[in-house]
Amino acid sequence: MKDLSTRAASNDKSDRKRFCEILLEGLAPDGGLYLPESYPQVDAATLSKWRGLSYADLAFEVLSLYIDDIPAADLKAICRKTYTAEVFGTAEIVPLKKLQDGLYLEALSNGPTLAFKDMAMQLLGNLFEYELARRGEELNILGATSGDTGSAAEYAMRGKQGVRVFMTSPYGRMSPFQQAQMFSLQDANIHNLAVKGVFDDCQDMVKAVSNDLAFKRQYKIGTVNSINWARLMAQVVYYFAGYFQATKNSPHPNPPPAGEGETQKVSFSVPSGNFGNVCAGHVARMMGLPIDHLVVATNENDVLDEFFRTGVYRVRGSADTHETSSPSMDISKASNFERFVFDLLGRDGEKTRSLFHDQLNATGRFDLSADPAFAQAAQAYGFVSGKSTHADRLATIRDTHQRFGVMIDTHTADGLKVAREHLTPGVSMIVLETALPIKFAETIVEALGCEPDRPAKFIGIEALPKRVQVMDADVQAVKAYITQHCA
Repeated sequence: MKDLSTRAASNDKSDRKRFCEILLEGLAPDGGLYLPESYPQVDAATLSKWRGLSYADLAFEVLSLYIDDIPAADLKAICRKTYTAEVFGTAEIVPLKKLQDGLYLEALSNGPTLAFKDMAMQLLGNLFEYELARRGEELNILGATSGDTGSAAEYAMRGKQGVRVFMTSPYGRMSPFQQAQMFSLQDANIHNLAVKGVFDDCQDMVKAVSNDLAFKRQYKIGTVNSINWARLMAQVVYYFAGYFQATKNSPHPNPPPAGEGETQKVSFSVPSGNFGNVCAGHVARMMGLPIDHLVVATNENDVLDEFFRTGVYRVRGSADTHETSSPSMDISKASNFERFVFDLLGRDGEKTRSLFHDQLNATGRFDLSADPAFAQAAQAYGFVSGKSTHADRLATIRDTHQRFGVMIDTHTADGLKVAREHLTPGVSMIVLETALPIKFAETIVEALGCEPDRPAKFIGIEALPKRVQVMDADVQAVKAYITQHCA
């Protein structure tokens, strides 16, 4: 299995790489994102065989389809070290919670930082440490976060041998709890950079540094953002886990008779800003997981919803990026969207580059409404979308608490609100929970009049001393900081 760039020429196979070659790299040298040359196919018999596996062993089965340059015994050990009840609080790792017939929440936020990003980041930390030890090298991770990626990365990498983390975040734009989770860490290998701007400014700087190949190679720059294929690949696993739980009473819970197989479909609703989480669902569907619809749920920053409604992808500037009560989705430039568009365009790397490099840089938009491929977004790939506002979030949080006794965070509320607009009789809908409510306590209090539960280890976290460097949105300043702290 080799991986290629979304911007690679179709007849150029010179730059295709194996998994461990791109694990520490992030962006491809041409500025594109890595994807496998083809998606491995999972048939009905394999799905039935995977039912009943532990989450760690399911992760091994899925990942081993993509990774052939880590010995199987080592990869299985890494998965079993990562996905434990001790780390994620439950043996199921991602338990399903039924709200009503055909509507579920998949709990992805039981990890160390109470957000779904832990699902991939804990694995990434162990993969990085394994590969760096094997190479005898060090890695400087440069990342951007709108709230949850940063803390998940830092908690996964703290204390890891040979790894430093430089995490940029939009100054004053995260919730107090999110800021405290990151900025209170005192580990010497963790560096927090609060940027005067919005998340897209942080993300642009990470890409700019990654595109400076000389600097990237000199300082061994890697990334943990979902532009890193390894992280997105890890997220594919919980789509399979959710499917197996939602269909455990399907006609074929055991290996099917000859000629029969897994036929029951489910849909997933995914709160979406940077398109990484739902892109993992796209990969799972391309592999053969029986997914009916992938519901893209946005907040007021509705770049993705606008595309799936109109075919127009229009990036907003910093001034037009709304500050909302679901701040981890306050994103107007969805990095992972390029992976889906690459597939949508028949894996035409030249056309993908033209859209994401030439047209976006020149005009800030591109229009596929007249392209025959656009109709395939829903028909062949299952994508539908919707938008949620602050008023919608409050109403959904109240309704879910009153009717089901379940407290959800603001981003999950966006996902649930839009999920209800796309329910299909006979098809279960799984809403991906993205964080625990405590991370957005202010809005929970506004909605319900009470504070959400707080795990004991996070009591008083906002009052802890902070370790953070505030800086302008300046690529050279970030480079200078990295240079100084790698000396």
